[in-house]
Amino acid sequence: MTTKNVIIIGAAGRDFHNFNTYYRDNEAYRVVAFTAAQIPDIDGRRYPPELAGSLYPEGIPIYSQDQLPDLVRTYEVDECVFAYSDIRYDDVMSISAMVNAAGADFKLLGPNSTMLTSQKPVISVCAVRTGTGKSQTSRKIIETLMAHGLNVVAVRHPMPYGDLNAQRVQRFATVDDLNKHQCTIEEMEEYEPHVARGNIVYAGVDYEKILKAAENDPDGCDVILWDGGNNDFSFIEPDLAVTVLDPHRPGHELAYYPGEVCLRTADVAIINKVDSAPEESVRTVENNIKQTNPGSTIIQAESAITVDHPERITGKRVLIVEDGPTLTHGEMKIGAGSVAAERLEAQEIVDPRPFAAGTLLETFKQYQHIGNVLPAMGYGEQQLQDLQDTINNADCDAVIIGTPIDLTRVIAIDKPCTRVHYDLNEVSGPSLDDILGDFIG
Repeated sequence: MTTKNVIIIGAAGRDFHNFNTYYRDNEAYRVVAFTAAQIPDIDGRRYPPELAGSLYPEGIPIYSQDQLPDLVRTYEVDECVFAYSDIRYDDVMSISAMVNAAGADFKLLGPNSTMLTSQKPVISVCAVRTGTGKSQTSRKIIETLMAHGLNVVAVRHPMPYGDLNAQRVQRFATVDDLNKHQCTIEEMEEYEPHVARGNIVYAGVDYEKILKAAENDPDGCDVILWDGGNNDFSFIEPDLAVTVLDPHRPGHELAYYPGEVCLRTADVAIINKVDSAPEESVRTVENNIKQTNPGSTIIQAESAITVDHPERITGKRVLIVEDGPTLTHGEMKIGAGSVAAERLEAQEIVDPRPFAAGTLLETFKQYQHIGNVLPAMGYGEQQLQDLQDTINNADCDAVIIGTPIDLTRVIAIDKPCTRVHYDLNEVSGPSLDDILGDFIG
């Protein structure tokens, strides 16, 4: 049997999952390398032998995606497998052309090859883009199920940016667990809203082990909720698939990989943020759902915003800090903090660029679409320091924190702050309570 040499093109998430579920013990393939994009400081490491299995006693090297054509030639690669998410189709096919030009085949693995099967009922919450409001949808579903007396355990899309061995299986039950696992801001933003409400969250690298641990959680588990990331499809086969769409980016649901997969496989399609998006854009998204997945149930919802200290916004010069990934590879220009500033009539939104420090200078250079808001970048200690310095350098009256976590817990801000909270409220179509009532049976 001829063994095929493979490179997995990823971003420290789906790539590792595809390896674990499809390639790890498969003697027909030899994974010679991972490449990494999107996430700083991932390349230059190795996928450790403890996770890679008996076929890879030295582990697997991780390179920058920029080296991909040379790697294909150097390793005599037969196939390159694309394995990350929230990517415009043009960019996916550009990478495909790069791979083909170097002589290798280009491959995408689908749900049948990568989804795990759970012994518990599973609800998946996915999205067509980063920053659609998936996390608030997950929280609403969990709260509804808990009101029915069910123990819900969330399994979160991976964000293993540190020690991969240490992050093989992670359980988050309290805010202290976030510190124990040395979470980045990006990880905290996803885990903290769950644990603050008393929910258990699992994440990490090896999702077969993660799923088994979640199913057997010591606090009990009646339902697994897959809390997806970016616009990836679920790692676990769902019994009820929910997909969230964003009318602030109409048409993106048909233009990004693998968001359209999430749309086409949805049982329930939620158009979020209808309270702040143009009506025409809402209609565009709704029509695209009906044409692409006519059998899905459509819900329109608003992202209801509350503010801790509205007096710190009204009439004030404010610096707005928004969720980092939503602004960067999610390509949004605004977030919840911007909506709050407009509704509460801030005097001025202060441009953070003149005050940007260190790595944030590169962030603004790379993502030039970002409006007058500051992305909460925090993949490592240096980015956290740069974020703190940028905020404290800014000439403003107050800081609006539009991130899912309280930034003042992880960095020292020397200005008055106010947090913006956002929750999902259905405004048309069936309610989630009705849908989940039918699911529970």
